[in-house]
Amino acid sequence: MSEIAASPATSTPSTLHASLLDLVRRTSSDLPADIRISLQKGREKEDRGSRALLALDTIDCNIGIAAEESAPICQDTGMIKFYVHHPVGYDTLALEDAAKAVVAEATAIGYLRQNSVDSITGKNTGNNLGPGTPLFHYQAWRKNQVDIRLMLKGGGCENVGAQYSLPMDLPELGKKAGRDLEGVKLAILHAIWKAQGKGCAPGYIGVCVGGDRASGLEVAKEQLLRVVGDTNPDDTLSVLEQECARIANGLGVGPMGFGGDTTVLGVKIASRNRLPASFFVSVSYACWAHRRRGVTLDPATNAITGWLYETADETLPEGH
Repeated sequence: MSEIAASPATSTPSTLHASLLDLVRRTSSDLPADIRISLQKGREKEDRGSRALLALDTIDCNIGIAAEESAPICQDTGMIKFYVHHPVGYDTLALEDAAKAVVAEATAIGYLRQNSVDSITGKNTGNNLGPGTPLFHYQAWRKNQVDIRLMLKGGGCENVGAQYSLPMDLPELGKKAGRDLEGVKLAILHAIWKAQGKGCAPGYIGVCVGGDRASGLEVAKEQLLRVVGDTNPDDTLSVLEQECARIANGLGVGPMGFGGDTTVLGVKIASRNRLPASFFVSVSYACWAHRRRGVTLDPATNAITGWLYETADETLPEGH
C-alpha cells in the first residue's frame, strides 16, 4: 500500500505527474479490497477439486504476484478512463496533459502494456496514446478537493457488454422482455448468460435502465465505480440488484465459464429518464480483473491526500 504523499507548499508539474503515475501503477497491478474479498468468497464456496476452484486459485496467485511486483494484472491494459471531479476553476487542461505524459511513461516502465491500436492502419501506437485514448470524464463540484478515479477496462469484457431495446424477444430464453422490471431483469440475465466465460467471469455488472443509447452505456459503465458491498439508495433497484446477482450465480457459468457458483461478483443498477418511444437496458460487463482505483488531491498542490477503494465498504460521495 502506497503512503499518502505530504503536501508541498505549492503545486508543481512534477507533483501532479508523480501523483498520477502512482495511481496508474496501483490501478494496473493491485486489485481493490472489495474485488479481492469477493473473489475470496467465491473460492470459499466452490467445491474442492473443481475446475471452478482451480480457476479462482490461479486468479488469486496472479493477483498476489502482480501486486508484489507492480506488474500488470492482465495482459490487456484495457481502455484507460479517468473520472475526475474537481472544484470550479481547477486546471483540467493541465491535468489532461499530465495524464497523457504519465500514460506514456507508465507504458515505457511496464506498468501498462502496449494496447492502443490505430483503428484504420492497425498499428499499435506503442505508448497507449492516440485519438480517444486515454478517455476523460470531468464534472465540477463545490468540494475543495479533486477526486480522480481510474478504470482500466479490458477489451474481452467490453466485447460482451450489451444493449437491449425493449420490448425484445430473447429466443435463447424462450421469453420476451417487456417494458417493465421483469423485462429489465430478463435482459440483464440474458447478457450475463450469453457472455459465458468470454468476459473472463466472474464478472462485475453495471446496468442503466433508460436514457438514450449513448448515455445508457456511459451510465452503465459508471456503475462499475461502485464497490461490491454498497447498497443502492433506490429500494426497488436494490432489490433488483440482489435478485439478479443471486439468479446469475445459479446459472452454472462459473469462473472463466468452467461451471460453478461464482458467475458474478455483483450487479449495480442505475436508472435514467427516457423518451416514451425508447426503453433501453444497457449492460456493461467488467471481468474479474476489475481494475479501478482512485485518489483525492489537494487542488492547490496536486499532492495525494487520500487513496480510494482501500476498504470493502466504501461508498461513492455525492456528485458521482
